[in-house]
Amino acid sequence: MSLIDAVIAVAAIVCAVAVMCTARIGRAPALGLLGAVALVAVVQWLREGFYWQFFTTYLVLVATAWFAAARPSGRVGGIAARVGVGMLVVAAAFAWILPPVPTLPAPTGPYPVGTETFRWVDPDRPETATDDPADHRNVIAQAWYPAAEPTGSGSRYLDGLGQLPGRVSLIPSFLMRGYDRIDTHADYRASLARDRDRWPVVLFSPGYGAPRAFYTGLIAELASRGFVVLAVDHPYEAAVVELADGRLVTPVEDFPSDEAAGERYMTEQQAIRADDLRFVLDQLGRPGALGPRLSGHLDTERIAAIGHSFGGASAAAAAADDDRIRAAANIDGTMYGDLPNRTLRQPFLLLESEHDETGHSAQFLERSAALLGRLGAGGFRFEIVDANHYSFTDAPLFLSGPGRFVASRMIGGSRGPAPTQRATADIMAAFLSEPLGGPRADVVAAAGAHRDIRGGAVGR
Repeated sequence: MSLIDAVIAVAAIVCAVAVMCTARIGRAPALGLLGAVALVAVVQWLREGFYWQFFTTYLVLVATAWFAAARPSGRVGGIAARVGVGMLVVAAAFAWILPPVPTLPAPTGPYPVGTETFRWVDPDRPETATDDPADHRNVIAQAWYPAAEPTGSGSRYLDGLGQLPGRVSLIPSFLMRGYDRIDTHADYRASLARDRDRWPVVLFSPGYGAPRAFYTGLIAELASRGFVVLAVDHPYEAAVVELADGRLVTPVEDFPSDEAAGERYMTEQQAIRADDLRFVLDQLGRPGALGPRLSGHLDTERIAAIGHSFGGASAAAAAADDDRIRAAANIDGTMYGDLPNRTLRQPFLLLESEHDETGHSAQFLERSAALLGRLGAGGFRFEIVDANHYSFTDAPLFLSGPGRFVASRMIGGSRGPAPTQRATADIMAAFLSEPLGGPRADVVAAAGAHRDIRGGAVGR
C-alpha cells in the first residue's frame, strides 16, 4: 500500500470514528476535515485511477459527511446512523486486507536485476490442450539476471494486465487493476553484468496453475545473487499466459474425479512440463535465441532445474531424463509416475515447508523418501519451520500486514514470505554454487544461519 493509499484509508476511518463518537467536533470543522481527506482521495483517483478496494472508503467519507451535516436527532435515529456508518468503517478495512498495489521485498544480493521475456513455439510438439491440429506448443520463459546497472525502466508483473479473465488463481481480477504498478525490482532489458563472461543458469517451474509472476520475489532474489533464472510459464495450465502471437490463454482443465485417473492426468502434465523445460534447454544452444544481452553469456555446464510444488516435481522429472541439467531442487512438490523410483544422477535438494503447517500428503512424504533413497550423487533435505506451502510465493504479499497475520493464524506461515524466501535463496545459492550441489558444509551452514530449519545432507 502506497503512502497516499494509507493516508486515505486511515484518515477516513479516524474521521468517521471522531465524528460519530464525540459531539465536540462542530459541523464546520468536521466537514472541513472530511473535505481535506476527500481532496486527497480525488488526487489519488486522478493519479492512480479507481481501486475497488477503496470503494467502501469513499462511502465512509460520504456517509460521515452526511452524519456531520445532518446530525440525526433522536435516540433511535442517532443509533441507526452510527451503526450504518460503523458497518461501512468495518467494510473499509478491506483496503488493509487486499492492498491495491502489493509490495514485494527488494532483492538483497550484490547485483541489480534485469529481466526479459521470450515467447517461443516448439515446431516439433503439437498443442494437446486445444483441438486445432495446426496448433503447436508455446513455451514462455522470463529471464531474470544480474544486471550491470539499474536503468529505471521497470518491468511488468503479470501477463495480460488490463485484459485479465474474471479470476486469476482464485483472485478476482478487478482487485488486480493496480498490479501494473507493482515494483518487481527488475529493469526491463537492462545490460547483463560484466564481471564474468558466462553465468550459471537456473530453470524455474511454478506450482500447478500458478503463473510465473507469483514467484517474482524469490526469483529476483536469486538473480541478484548472480544466477540467470529462466522462469517458465506452462500454457493452458497456468492461470494466464500471453503466447507468442499475443493471444492470452487461460487453463483448459479436465481434471478427473477418479483418483487413479487423476494420478494419470498429473503424470501426463508432469511429462508435458518436463518437455517444456527441456525445450528451454534447447534454446540455450541456439545462436541468438536469448537475444543480444544473454546469448553467448550463459554457462551451459552449470544448469540447474528447480521449482515449487508441481514445478518442483517437473524440475526433477526433467533432470531425470536430461544430463544437461547438472543439479535439481524440489520445493514442496509431490512427484508422479515412476519418478520417485528412479535414480537421479545429479545432486538433489528437497526444501519443505513445515509438515504441521502444510499438512503434507502421504504421497508427498512417501515419494520424496523413495527418491531421496535412490540419489546417485547425494543431496539435501531441509524443513523450514513456520513456513507453509505458500510462503515461497508472492501470494501472502497480496495481503496487507494485518491480513497476513490473520491468515497465518488460520493456515500457518507465520515465518512470513520474505524471511522464508531469504532462507530459501541462501540455501539454494549454496547448493547451486560451484561445483553444483555445493560443498556440503556450505549448504548445511547456509541452512544453519536461519532459525528453526531442520535437516541436512542425505545420500552419499
